[in-house]
Amino acid sequence: MTVAIIGIGLIGGSLAITLKENGFAGHIIGIDASQENLDKAIRRRLIDEDMPLDEGVKAAELIILATPVDAMLTLLPQVLDLVEDQVVIDVGSTKAELLNTVDMHPKRGQYVATHPMAGTEFSGPEAAIPNLFDHKCAVLIDADRSAPDAVKTVQKMYESIPMTIVELDREAHDLHSAYVSHISHISSFALALTVLEKERDEGRIFELASGGFSSTVRLAKSSPNMWIPIFRQNRDHVLDVLDEHINQLARFRSLLIKKDFDTFYQLIAQANDIKRILR
Repeated sequence: MTVAIIGIGLIGGSLAITLKENGFAGHIIGIDASQENLDKAIRRRLIDEDMPLDEGVKAAELIILATPVDAMLTLLPQVLDLVEDQVVIDVGSTKAELLNTVDMHPKRGQYVATHPMAGTEFSGPEAAIPNLFDHKCAVLIDADRSAPDAVKTVQKMYESIPMTIVELDREAHDLHSAYVSHISHISSFALALTVLEKERDEGRIFELASGGFSSTVRLAKSSPNMWIPIFRQNRDHVLDVLDEHINQLARFRSLLIKKDFDTFYQLIAQANDIKRILR
């Protein structure tokens, strides 16, 4: 199968590696606003060739949009305007606004909204790695609005990786993404800023930083070019979970002020229950 990937960064590039290695894609076309990214992708053999948008879409059987989510709002309708019988998917982290944009498009059935739940804190084609998606979860969103044959093609692609497939509607997807992904990034950004502020007075803090600190702030290295569009599009859900997170932090602060370590202990024990979900 010939696959065109629009946006050759971490996600698009890693998909290119995987789909080529597992034999799902026989030929991969790269499409990107940055020729530098395309040149890097060619050198790394992530893609077989690069093409302009219209030529790449027409030459492919499957088109994957892997750009920042704000760019998808313009790109997805353009791509659907170009397709005939090809299948189009996106791999973005928010869905409601994007799906609202193309709900009435005459080629809507050929588009399948998806979100492979995987990533790292790095970006660009140099960040692409093999096995990024192995045994992770791929979400299909509002799949009942897509043509059955298109859905089968996408299911076959994700199963070839292999990934576990689940289905959600757009609102449930964006809400759950806010809770399991988006709040983690905001928390990491905030913690990094906190420590950077304190580091002005305590120059040894980074020398003493352990693996626990590094893993907690790892996401703070993530690109604002990717995350600001996500926060903008999923603002309401992110605010909802952020309010709850702030409430929990305030509880811990209050317990410390009161020196109520018995209740503090109970809350940590309750938090340990996350092991039941994250085995």
